[in-house]
Amino acid sequence: MTKTAFVSIVGCPNVGKSSLLNRFLGQKVAIVTRKPQTTRTRIIGVLTRGETQLVFTDTPGYHRPKNKLGEKMIKAVGEGISGMDACLFVTEPEGEIRTAERELLDRLRREGAPVILALNKTDAVTDREALMKKVLAFTSLYDFEAVVPCSALSGDNVDALLEELDKLTYESPHFFPDDTLTDQPERVIAAELIREKILLLLDKEIPHGIAVSIEKMRERESGGIMDVEATIYCEKESHKGIIIGKKGDMLKRISSRARIDMENFFGCKVNLQCWVKVKEGWRNREGLIHNFGLD
Repeated sequence: MTKTAFVSIVGCPNVGKSSLLNRFLGQKVAIVTRKPQTTRTRIIGVLTRGETQLVFTDTPGYHRPKNKLGEKMIKAVGEGISGMDACLFVTEPEGEIRTAERELLDRLRREGAPVILALNKTDAVTDREALMKKVLAFTSLYDFEAVVPCSALSGDNVDALLEELDKLTYESPHFFPDDTLTDQPERVIAAELIREKILLLLDKEIPHGIAVSIEKMRERESGGIMDVEATIYCEKESHKGIIIGKKGDMLKRISSRARIDMENFFGCKVNLQCWVKVKEGWRNREGLIHNFGLD
């Protein structure tokens, strides 16, 4: 008997939703940085273990949008919650409950799907009383199916979290082939790996004004090499200079690190070429947001 459940991973920015997805799958399908709003669109991750298949939807962090791109991201959260069999609500193990988290719980209550609370980043907890205080604060607000402290970084208690999710599966055919990891096209994964390196290497607001478009992606007929050509779009001419760096040094660092990740993911040598162009105010331009695949 095969079983399935569609599970939406939700929470505020930077709580480790994408890190948990990658830990579940044992493979990097969602980029991860310390900067908020790293995830921009819904990402599907598929975990098949024996007869059970969990189909995860990783959503952008729930926040108050400041531009049209932010509005699209919040729309993606709502679509990610709607019609799901279950939700995995991810939060940090210490601190007060955020206003956005309360709003998100209200949306989940209206949907009526079972919710599991995951208190991620327990590897960094120094005050166990603070952890228990956070658990009690959340459970006083919502009737969760289960509460699981865990760490995506160390893997601590992630198996216990998966066991709780398995309990929410139902008898059903598998919706994806058993060897599927994600529904993301290769071009999207390649673009996201480049954007991740920009987020990691550049400071302040520049990375959030970045979009990456893969112009060419083709494997050579012989030699086991994939040629990838990418354009990095930014919002200001001054940002272009920062991304390229002195004598092209920063762009070389971005390309080199992204190429290594691409080779690990695609299992072949990659010849990556990157260019930088300016598209002023693209985050507020519907046409460009659509062209970049962010709607």
